[in-house]
Amino acid sequence: MLIQSIKNNLSENIELLRQLTNDEFTQKNPELSNATIGEHMRHIIELFGCLLENYDYGLINYDDRKRDVLLQTDKNEAIAIIEKYLLELEKPNKPLSLTHNCFSPIELLQTNYFRELIYNLEHSIHHQALIKVALHSLPHIKIPSSFGVAPSTLEYRKQCAQ
Repeated sequence: MLIQSIKNNLSENIELLRQLTNDEFTQKNPELSNATIGEHMRHIIELFGCLLENYDYGLINYDDRKRDVLLQTDKNEAIAIIEKYLLELEKPNKPLSLTHNCFSPIELLQTNYFRELIYNLEHSIHHQALIKVALHSLPHIKIPSSFGVAPSTLEYRKQCAQ
């Protein structure tokens, strides 16, 4: 179920990207503090990349990522990488170490692959919610009602509708 939820989420991102022109993808949006949809999409892609590319090594560091400008300026490159990651998601759960340098020079935390997948899914949904704000100025773009909405919120809405 987790892997399928992530595949659905990443597929939503691909469908959005296919609708956007490259200008819309790279346009600065006042609603996003002058960030671009491309910058938000790059951020989603790179965090998934940190996890998937370091799975075998077992040490994840989201702070130390590539920040590849091509992913935020060429929507076709962004689509290609998301499609690549869709094929790489299905891996067995295993212990991982997460390192960060937010509050100290280096801190190592124990985690696992599935926990980090959940983190990445939630992180992607959060950035989708931000992107959705910028999409209000692009009414020709069609996104599903689930875009940028947490699974728990979708479930709650279903319960309220009954």
